[in-house]
Amino acid sequence: MTAQIELSDVNKHYGAYHALKNIDLAIRKGSFTALVGPSGCGKSTLLRSLAGLESISTGTLKIAGEVMNRVPPRKRDVAMVFQSYALYPHMTVEQNLTYSLRIRGTPKAEAKKAAEEVAATTGLSHLLGRYPRELSGGQRQRVAMSRAIIRHPKAFLFDEPLSNLDAALRVHMRKEIRALHDRLGATSVYVTHDQIEAMTMADHVVVMRAGVIEQQGRPLDLYDKPVNKFVAGFIGSPAMNFIPASGGVDGHSLILELSGRQHVATGVPIAPGKKVTLGLRPEHVTIVPRGEGIIEVPVAIVESTGSTTYLTTATLPELVVVLNGRAHISSGDVVGLDFASSQIHLFDADTERRL
Repeated sequence: MTAQIELSDVNKHYGAYHALKNIDLAIRKGSFTALVGPSGCGKSTLLRSLAGLESISTGTLKIAGEVMNRVPPRKRDVAMVFQSYALYPHMTVEQNLTYSLRIRGTPKAEAKKAAEEVAATTGLSHLLGRYPRELSGGQRQRVAMSRAIIRHPKAFLFDEPLSNLDAALRVHMRKEIRALHDRLGATSVYVTHDQIEAMTMADHVVVMRAGVIEQQGRPLDLYDKPVNKFVAGFIGSPAMNFIPASGGVDGHSLILELSGRQHVATGVPIAPGKKVTLGLRPEHVTIVPRGEGIIEVPVAIVESTGSTTYLTTATLPELVVVLNGRAHISSGDVVGLDFASSQIHLFDADTERRL
């Protein structure tokens, strides 16, 4: 499938600050791509560069095959949805939706019809006569999305659109946005710091850090095969457990630096003495009777949501274990832990790259 957006060796400088570093990214037409990473990683700068709100310093940006480096925002035919909604408070919902059409000279009747069609799609038909102040946060976000849809742009750009909503509404709205994307067959680029949003909404996830793309691919590929410790720790909730370790003398065991030195047979080949970090996701650690596991550890914290129980160990470093259902374990208990050896991730201690 053809790329709707292409960035080739794109850099962005703010004086001496290098905000985007050699970005290469192709976004397929009709795909939903999420840009994710910690604050200051460059994801919003990248999105604003696509919109033309920031100019790139070097490299090439194409939208629908056309070079956009010096094309002003209004001529790029992309629609941006902000976290602040950016609605005109003195205009009704219908007037907000039709504003971009009216300034283009679209006849009033045609603009009204377009607004009614979009409102029917996004569940706003009964709100067309209201003002933004009379709407809930979720309704305002729907208006902001509808205002983007009415233009039939080449791409939708979302800049953390759900960050102002409460937790329950965020879950509801992310389903709505994804369903709307599928109905429209749109090309969407979605910036978020919430990796759960990225994992559940996107076809393609781009993980950024310090202006660099660390890894990109399908959500579960990033989860199962992170290229480095940063991606491994960022993707997944609760985060991956990390334990400093070194290769045992037999080449098939590890000495874990876990509240002391623990010699464990993992079945993972590793050179004797090599310094590594062992990574293991919380769901790949199981509770077993004492004396039957790889290690025995004291429990510091037990948290239950009813359907899921989270255990945090009283070790250095601490480990988190996720159990389905409810566990008859209390703080202070000593439990045996077993590791799913096929699910162990090893990272070079110096480079943090996956081994």
